[in-house]
Amino acid sequence: MEQQFTALTDRIYEAGLVPQLWPALLHEIGDAVGGNGGALFAVHEGYGRSLNSPNHDGTMSLFMNGGWSQRDRTLPRALALGHPGFVSERDLFTEIELNADEVYRDFFRKHGLDYRAGTIIPMPTGDSVAITIFRTGAQGPVAPQDIQFLDGLRPHLARASLIANRLGFERVRAQAETLQALGLPGAVLGRQGRVLAANALFQTYMPSLFQDRTQRLAISDQAADGLLATALAELHLEGRNIRSIPIGATPDRVPMVVHVVPVRGAANDIFLQAAALLIVTPVDRAAVPSAEVLQGLFDLTPTEAKIAHGIGLARSVEELARSHGVDRETVRSQLKAVLSKTGLSRQQELVSLLAGKALE
Repeated sequence: MEQQFTALTDRIYEAGLVPQLWPALLHEIGDAVGGNGGALFAVHEGYGRSLNSPNHDGTMSLFMNGGWSQRDRTLPRALALGHPGFVSERDLFTEIELNADEVYRDFFRKHGLDYRAGTIIPMPTGDSVAITIFRTGAQGPVAPQDIQFLDGLRPHLARASLIANRLGFERVRAQAETLQALGLPGAVLGRQGRVLAANALFQTYMPSLFQDRTQRLAISDQAADGLLATALAELHLEGRNIRSIPIGATPDRVPMVVHVVPVRGAANDIFLQAAALLIVTPVDRAAVPSAEVLQGLFDLTPTEAKIAHGIGLARSVEELARSHGVDRETVRSQLKAVLSKTGLSRQQELVSLLAGKALE
């Protein structure tokens, strides 16, 4: 058992550095206590995103997306208990309560997850990570010695989670500083719209233009703030991946356009909950972003980036076709790809976007 414990500890710290290892690790921990895999949840006012051992892909997808996670009373019970270790569902509910509980009766028991042991680990961000190990009805309840074994792993799980959280912050800060190097003010937002990191250029606009309020980042321009609220609410939707928000000029400030770019991927924000990059682009035609910057901002090909740059300088399709030595239809096809990737529908919208004018 000691050899197994040591091997698991090593795997835990590997997962702290390589988030893709968590699903396999959860399966190994479940096996170590005679269980049936497990799941890891990001917690912020309820369940956030999740990772799970591969054998529970379908079950956990249904739990998170089928309305069950919102009705599950296990998490609030565990948070209220505040126990710094693993507990079983029998530590949180009586047998009568479990039999009457809709989620336990109609979801967990129905899918063979009759018994569970879990713990909650707080993160420096104010969020938490919840780890749950499952056992089937045939495997029986989680025994006291299994809880003891899991409690021995818990400090290592906590440290690995903190490592993953810290590495997430470093990635976030690197993203913001990369934008700084390109001369672009930028910030990284969490899933609730709060600022996780902002570069020095972005901070010059705080708090006069941007305010990191309790609920989310806000823009002092009321119309722009309404668009930002919509963009943040729609981050989880597939399809339009970029929302561009015009901000009009004032006597003290030139016009600008703010891009809300979703952060995609699963493992990288389980521990940190990074959700979007907020990027402020240049606002006058003399300062239209270079083709290289546009390529990085919108994931364009080099050719698409050159076409976008030319459009931003108000060059016509015919002029771009001549300068690139291609026919007009080729340029139109490339322009169509640019519009799709920038989330726009018309050429004039792209011109306005890159020139910092209001989008119609």
